[in-house]
Amino acid sequence: MQKEKKIVVDKYFPVQTLLNTHIFSPYMIRAPICTVVGHVDHGKTSLLDTIRGTAVTAGEAGKITQAIGASIIPIEHILERSASIIKKQHITIPGLLFIDTPGHAAFSGMRNRGGGLSDIAILLVDINEGCKPQTKEAIEILKKHKTPFIIAANKIDLITGYSQKNENIIQDIQLQNAKTQEIIETKTYELVAQVAEQGIQSDRFDRVEDFTKKIAIVPISARTKAGINSMLALIVGLAQKFLETQLHATAEGPAKGTILEVSEEQGLGTTLNVILQDGTVRVGDTLLIGTLQQEPIITKIRALLQPNSIADLRDKKARFKNVPEAIAATGVKIVAPGIENALAGMPIMTGQSEEAKKAVQERIAHVTIHTDKEGIIIKADNIGSLEALVQLFKEKNVPIRIADIGPITKKDLLMAASNPEEFATIYAFNLPRTKEPIPEGVQLFEKNIIYALIDDYEEQQRKREEKIREEKVTQLNLPARIRVLEGCIFRSSNPLVCGVEVLKGNLKKNTKLIKEQAIDQSVGYVKEIQEKNKNISLAKTQSQVAISIPGAIGGKHVLEGDILWSAISEEEFKQSKQYAKLLDQETKETLKEYAELMRRQQPLWGI
Repeated sequence: MQKEKKIVVDKYFPVQTLLNTHIFSPYMIRAPICTVVGHVDHGKTSLLDTIRGTAVTAGEAGKITQAIGASIIPIEHILERSASIIKKQHITIPGLLFIDTPGHAAFSGMRNRGGGLSDIAILLVDINEGCKPQTKEAIEILKKHKTPFIIAANKIDLITGYSQKNENIIQDIQLQNAKTQEIIETKTYELVAQVAEQGIQSDRFDRVEDFTKKIAIVPISARTKAGINSMLALIVGLAQKFLETQLHATAEGPAKGTILEVSEEQGLGTTLNVILQDGTVRVGDTLLIGTLQQEPIITKIRALLQPNSIADLRDKKARFKNVPEAIAATGVKIVAPGIENALAGMPIMTGQSEEAKKAVQERIAHVTIHTDKEGIIIKADNIGSLEALVQLFKEKNVPIRIADIGPITKKDLLMAASNPEEFATIYAFNLPRTKEPIPEGVQLFEKNIIYALIDDYEEQQRKREEKIREEKVTQLNLPARIRVLEGCIFRSSNPLVCGVEVLKGNLKKNTKLIKEQAIDQSVGYVKEIQEKNKNISLAKTQSQVAISIPGAIGGKHVLEGDILWSAISEEEFKQSKQYAKLLDQETKETLKEYAELMRRQQPLWGI
């Protein structure tokens, strides 16, 4: 009979049952893959920086994670950080493999892929801001993949009055002043309520009795390290208790993994940063790389490199060492010929049989990007980013003509130039600046933060709608209310020339004029408009101009102080109602007043 051991914990971490573990196993136990997810700027990378003691965040565009990164955290490092809470008694997992994923809504495609890799997850939430749209989306992704997770309620250090007094987070909270404790308690239960709206029951981790029924919330500060020890202990405990079977691996099995990044390394050429999920990969193995075509890329592994134990695969300053093999779960850099066209996000496998080739291609059968006959052009650095951009634009009902990976080419620019004006646009994410000349009429947006590209799109749409509105409004025949100025009948006839002030609306040339007090009487039409001795075609509200009216006689048809309207037909009024959304409030009020004027004689006018 197998003996059962316990990981020893103190009274402030009452989850001994959770931490039970079987110490004898015929299988190799691999490190659980732990994904960090959450809303943008809630501190995901900062949390890993605290665990690793590194500074990956500082090197990221806008300090927002734009690609999935991986970090290997050995169990010794975790136990050292959590020594006051958890003591090793035959813990079987060798450590944790953390994946740091982007937080913005646009990255749902990449987060889904990250979620698919995960054994367990940390959902990071700013305790002061609570659940945001991407937090809720992350919960849905974790539920979809049935991934166990905990909630790290970050930035507790920003709560009014908080001052860290103890390494143990529960003791620390109890040592705060009464007002601060009350705020922490209130914000915790506000978070519990928000999570409950997503169909998930939760509570602070020291109050959870059954971890299969409630999600544990750990208050933390990635900046001050408060609560980090408890969070790591909880992750280890959950992995030990619930993931034992899932973490079984056979060292001799074929390697299976996912490409995180394709990069150029000095002296090595093109390399692949890979998360190895299963099996063992060795130097000299045949490597199969999934593609968007029918056949995988086939190559031979020349070298395998791994970073120092707590480095991030993306860290260009990390020191890598050559290894003869790598065993799941881990991150590894693969050097091989003919991998220049490999794409981030694609699956890899070792083997050379037809079954293996078919298997690696089947893993990406769900990756489909549908394009339209005409539309915008999207270029991105990897398949995950491309999927995210395509999804976001499709949600906005934007047609996409080209969605591709790689630098902007002359062909892309010519294709954009051949599009209708509204689609003559290229959105490029995380790519080198193009040196190709931009054709006239083509707009190119190049950013290394996805949501900045979306902002560009929305601003472009706003400007286009404003232009359309101005064009439509200019084409409409709208009424204007004017007053004949005292002492400003400059010529009484042939034609009448007088000075007027435009009270409402915009006065156009060639429009019919009627009297406000006698709407059935026409006084002629506006032949010419002059402003400061210059002929103009339109006089705007509040302007004072001179107009000429053929056929009208000053003192008879038109008197000083008269209120006149530029008349429109009933049909023109109805047409203006169709474009009501394009009209400003003042124009709408002018139309309403004109309609009321006309309905004095015809009650159903314009209805």
